[in-house]
Amino acid sequence: MPVIPVIVNARSGPDANKDDAGDIKAAFHEHGMDAHVTVMQPDNDIARTVDAVLAGGAGLLVAGGGDGTINAVAARLLDKDTTYGVLPLGTLNHFARDLGIPFDIAEAATVIAADQTITVDVGEVNDRIFLNNSSIGLYPRIVAEREHAQKRLGIGKWPALIHATWNALRHPSSFNAVVCVDGKELHRRTPFIFVGNNAYVMEGFGIGKRERLDAGLLSLYVLRPKTAFGLLSLGFRALFGIGSHVDDFESFEATDFRVDSERASIMVATDGEVNAMSTPVQFRIRARSLRVLVPVQAQAQDAGRQA
Repeated sequence: MPVIPVIVNARSGPDANKDDAGDIKAAFHEHGMDAHVTVMQPDNDIARTVDAVLAGGAGLLVAGGGDGTINAVAARLLDKDTTYGVLPLGTLNHFARDLGIPFDIAEAATVIAADQTITVDVGEVNDRIFLNNSSIGLYPRIVAEREHAQKRLGIGKWPALIHATWNALRHPSSFNAVVCVDGKELHRRTPFIFVGNNAYVMEGFGIGKRERLDAGLLSLYVLRPKTAFGLLSLGFRALFGIGSHVDDFESFEATDFRVDSERASIMVATDGEVNAMSTPVQFRIRARSLRVLVPVQAQAQDAGRQA
């Protein structure tokens, strides 16, 4: 029975005692595989754990968690022969969703057992990668205010997120940015810059999804200036999939972008994690740099695009 290394982020909140390790072992055992599960605690070093697994010559590494955990493990696998299996155990699971990977552990294990591999693109800003997106302005501010509200008000993540989002949309702030696209410098004042790993759907119920992750391009969306009412309307329409957002943003596609600011450093979000970065910030695509297991139909679509 082949041994499969699995790195899982420990649950928090109401699901803290959920036995993901037991469920994962059982799911893999159904396919004749022995899952060796390492449950990562908040103070554990994921990079060191992944590197230890790779040093042992693993040809397959599986990670379970939300987008932050999936990102952290993927960062150690870029441009390597090791194949990546994803178990979506987070709240949103954007990367797994866009690859068509089911959120149920048993079904996701079936995808991994089928051994259908594609190579996908990864975005990079300065020295950090993103599998989904990176942003400047409104979203990093919401994350910072959410964390502040959790500590100051003693409330949970979701109530704090609603509180922070409401405050940010009611009191919008814009910043001056110089965006370099295809050698041209564009001077813009905006509340929000969003960079996607490949193109995002910008209308209807499909908003926020991607049809492919291997086009070799970044998508850049610069939000046009908005009043508080305009931002609240935008957030409401996005939440309920109403209408199109094409006219709300200037959009561009390229293999790289540069964003400069009046400030020496700015807060930049990458797959939900926020960090201060020195300006200018440089975005680039790392085309087909990650080998990942996907459902058979997704693998067939990838083969069709390459034909």
